[in-house]
This record gives sequence, C-alpha cells and structure tokens, in this order.
Amino acid sequence: MLKRLARHPATLALAGRLLAAWLSLVHRTTLWRTEGREHARAVWATRRPAIGAFWHEQIPLAPALWTHREPDDPDPGPMRCVVLVSRHRDGRLIADIARRLGVDATFGSSTRGALEGFRDLLRLLEAGHTVAITPDGPRGPRRIAQPGVARLAMLSGRPVVPLGAAVSRRKVLRSWDHMALPFPFSRGGLVYGEPITPAAGESEAALLARIAEGLDRAAARAEALARGEP
Repeated sequence: MLKRLARHPATLALAGRLLAAWLSLVHRTTLWRTEGREHARAVWATRRPAIGAFWHEQIPLAPALWTHREPDDPDPGPMRCVVLVSRHRDGRLIADIARRLGVDATFGSSTRGALEGFRDLLRLLEAGHTVAITPDGPRGPRRIAQPGVARLAMLSGRPVVPLGAAVSRRKVLRSWDHMALPFPFSRGGLVYGEPITPAAGESEAALLARIAEGLDRAAARAEALARGEP
C-alpha cells in the first residue's frame, strides 16, 4: 500500500513541489562564492553551447550553477540548460524539481547507452542549448565517469565544462553517491572549471580521464569555497 502510494503521480507531484521549494530557499539564502565564472559567461555571451558535467551527489545544488546570476553576467537569451536524467521514477522526480528551478530535462542514461536520450543531447547542442550530465549516474559507481560524456563531446565537438557545487550546511545521505541534502543560510561554492575540448586524435579513454580529473578538481574547490577557504 505504501509503495503504491509513493509511486502515485499525485504523491510524486507533491514531493516535487516541496523539494523544489526547499531547494529554491537554499539557493536564495546561500552566500555564494564563485570561481571560473568567466567560462559560464563565455558560453552565455557567445551563445555557443557547452556540455556541463558534475558528479551525481551534487544534483540538489546543480540548478544554481545555471540560474545564479551576478551583475556582470551576459544574458543567455534563448539558450536553455537541459539535464539528462534517468527514466526511472527517481529520475522523473528529479526532472520535475529541475524544471521548477529553471532547468529543463530530457530522459535517458549516460551509462546504459540510451540512444534516444543521447540523440536528444546532440540535437539540443546543435540547436544552441547547453546540456548537463552526471557521468557517474544514475547508479554509480560513485565518482567513476562512464564513457557517455566523452562520447558526446567527441561527436558534438563541444567542450565539457567540469562543474562543482557545495554548501557548508548539509546532511550527507546514506545513498550510493553520498548525496548531500543542503540546508538554507549556508556558505556555498560554485565552480566552473576550465573547458575540456577533445584533441585531434585523442582516444575516448584519454578524454574521459581528463574529464574525471576536472570533475574531481571542481568538486574539491567548491568544497573549499563553501568552507570559507581562500
């Protein structure tokens, strides 16, 4: 009975509204510090899309990487940010929350070769929209990048921007990815790493290793900013 209730569309819709309201409060009350902001500004100013990548554990804070605005930021115009999420029930809940927070979603999987979702991402990049991927999602292993993100970069020719987001006040969940539930009125860090562009003749494995290293650096630096480190 409880499982059926949890799967009911009305229950999921209510959960989406409540979680989105909570995360909106977090985003609005966090004192953000940013690093590498010029990389996001370059995407918005030139209207040339990129592939944003972040570890799965950072999903609750990821919309702030797109929606946070500073005085010197250019207007992205019609450019949207679209995140790839799983077709599983949890993925649909994430998509609902993301849309309420200003980020669109498309369904597929970066780890299971979901051709339809992959084609959607290529089409969106060609149309001038930025896309976002969690290379270790939807089920892990934690912080082990799967090849989908490198493949997308090689096929599209678009750079991967490693992203990191963290807050000082949070509850780390006992999930496979150690996802952190953020609390309002925190210090926070948003990091936009140096774009990683596929090099001529570079193998998929070599590109994937560079992306994973960039993601680790962005995540670590976001944590440092959230702790108030210089």
